[in-house]
Amino acid sequence: MTVLQFAENLTDRAAAQRVRYGMDFKYALGLELDDPGFDASVLSEFRARLVEHGLEEKALDLLPTALRDRGLVKARGKQRTDSTRVLAAVRDLNRLELAGETLRAALEALACAAPDWLADAVPVREWAERYGPRIDSWHPPASKTKREEMALAYGRDGFTLLEAVHAPDAPAWLRELPALQVRRTVWLQNYHRTVTEAGPEVTRRESEDLPPSRLRLASPHDTDARYGLKQGSWWTGYKVHISETCDETDEQDAATGRGSVPGSDGPPPRIITNIATTDATVTDAEMTEPIHHMLAARDLLPAEHCLDSGYPSAELIVGVKKRFGVALITPVLLNSSPQARAGAGFDRTAFTIDWDKRQATCPRGNTSTWWSPASQRGTKAIVVKFDKETCRPCPVRDQCTRSKTGGRSLSLQPRDRQEALDHARAQLTDEQWRAKYAARAGVEGTIHQAVAVTGMRRARYRGLRKTHLEHVFAAVALNLIRLDAWWSGHPLDRTRVSHLARLDLSLAA
Repeated sequence: MTVLQFAENLTDRAAAQRVRYGMDFKYALGLELDDPGFDASVLSEFRARLVEHGLEEKALDLLPTALRDRGLVKARGKQRTDSTRVLAAVRDLNRLELAGETLRAALEALACAAPDWLADAVPVREWAERYGPRIDSWHPPASKTKREEMALAYGRDGFTLLEAVHAPDAPAWLRELPALQVRRTVWLQNYHRTVTEAGPEVTRRESEDLPPSRLRLASPHDTDARYGLKQGSWWTGYKVHISETCDETDEQDAATGRGSVPGSDGPPPRIITNIATTDATVTDAEMTEPIHHMLAARDLLPAEHCLDSGYPSAELIVGVKKRFGVALITPVLLNSSPQARAGAGFDRTAFTIDWDKRQATCPRGNTSTWWSPASQRGTKAIVVKFDKETCRPCPVRDQCTRSKTGGRSLSLQPRDRQEALDHARAQLTDEQWRAKYAARAGVEGTIHQAVAVTGMRRARYRGLRKTHLEHVFAAVALNLIRLDAWWSGHPLDRTRVSHLARLDLSLAA
């Protein structure tokens, strides 16, 4: 039922109503026409149990297993992956709003857990006027000075509450309330308090003194959500990485009939094989290796994996090939040397590298005199230098180096990484490689379908694990929609969600 709910993008209450009165859902679920259905709370309880027992991936594990037996999914094929932003199910808050809403949520928790203690600990009448309404129910003052005064008032009140909760006569269990833990973290990240002769002084942290986005809380109601930036767009929430098959029907499969059913034409359906959900600050490159670990756990590692330029690095190209046997079909960042950027002069590719002799030869036939391992920004590198006495009289010096007195120098990565990087850059102009890489563009359509059909770009639930569970069920729903369209002979671009009655849910049972 949860899969059908995401296929139709229904709320829990609407899904329960559909089961009770919809003949298509009753048919798909194998229910009698007079079946009364179930209460909407059952769906929420089911999701909570899955998260509690770490079974978020179970539904996506079952479907590829069933499809593998039918020849529709196979390991060592071709896959593609891309990511998109996901907005958290909370309101975007600036620093002023975050402080006010966090303190309001903490007071609400204390009012429910220990109302008598709270009445004695803080000035309830004054604070009720200040922190009673939700922060999104009124507009903060337009004046910058008044906003600063309000932020400092929030800060002082927060520290007052902190002292009261940690007082010797306060119940110790109050400090363990989640809302109080969140409030303490937000205050540590946004305020300073110093003790002077005049008493405690509260100040706000400056922008450069704030913790990095990966650690900074963005909302008191979803402590996993983070501020993210991708392609110039800021958002609060998460990122989701979608991997899917993109194999074409090969001659062997066509001859044996494997991967097809009567009435189906063309290549097999694109099956989503993996879903990875992270907070918004995790870069694509950080997920390249974890995604392959997840595919390996399902025994669905591809032979070729199409990725955009955000995922690879020389180290990852070599490491993924060595550990998983997967060739990354991906563009890499171009040479950033001044000569390469200008498109003139001698960039690194104009030099011949003799790795065995640990020597480089310039376009004029001169050899390097210095070869030394180094570390650049925490990455292993090799620095190669040419003697300044050799470079100074060179007639093409201006095309080689901008140094006025020294000789030319090169920065290389370790041999296996450098050779992989040079090979990947050389492929960018190869028409055959470009045709192969063109298959990656199809994953953009999958992201569009996920957003249009299941609403994947807006999280329904709070917290990383529940958001990931949502994405997994959305992926299973898309897979069944695609299978239904393929088995029914409908073109993918004309698929409608109303074909759910024909879904064979025994695949996921």
